[in-house]
Parts: sequence; structure tokens; C-alpha cells
Amino acid sequence: QLHLVESGGGLVQPGVSLRLSCAASGGTVSNYVMGWFRQAPGKERESVAVIIPNGGTTLHADSVKGRFTISRNNAENTVDLQMNNLKVEDTAVYYCAAGRRFTQAMGEYNYWGRGTQVTVSS
Repeated sequence: QLHLVESGGGLVQPGVSLRLSCAASGGTVSNYVMGWFRQAPGKERESVAVIIPNGGTTLHADSVKGRFTISRNNAENTVDLQMNNLKVEDTAVYYCAAGRRFTQAMGEYNYWGRGTQVTVSS
């Protein structure tokens, strides 16, 4: 029943910031571990960041640590991904997902959005 919709992607130059948002309906994000994943052309989908229901613990992939920050706004029923200092290698379709386990494993997430494209190019 949980429906997730990502927004905020776009075409930007290296060094620019973007903020992605994942809006939920049919359920509340406070009941779930939430994650952001990305998939670049020809590559496997990978975890970007994960956040527990109360937002007290997060996990970010080494490739984005220090540049990306996952957060949740339970009052707005959204989960965001602030992306700073974007690099060409960040180009991918970004997906939000909901699950019950705090993990980077894609298979443990039950609900997925359709994704939003982020393209970083000079």
C-alpha cells in the first residue's frame, strides 16, 4: 500500500547541489527504515544512504560520505537526500525505498519509488 514518489532530480554541472525528496502516501515513513539507492547505466543498483525511523542513526556509502546527507521529516511524511558537490560519477537514477531492517541490502526493502534522474555533466 505504501507509495513512494521521488522528485528533485535534474541536469546539473559538477559542484552543484541538489536536494531530492521522497513523498510517501498510503503509509507513514516513521514506520519504516528508509533508504536512497541509485543505479547508473550498466551498473548494479547500490545503496546511497539509510536512515532509521526516528532519524537518530544514518549510514552513507563511502562514495558519498561527507557530501550527501539523508534526513527525514516525519511531519511532512517525506525523506530527503541533500546532495552537495555533485560529481560526474554521481550520475544515476535515484530511488527511495522503505523497509523494516536497517541495511544497505537492496533486497530487504519492500517498497520502491520509480526513481528520479540525476545527471551531472559539464
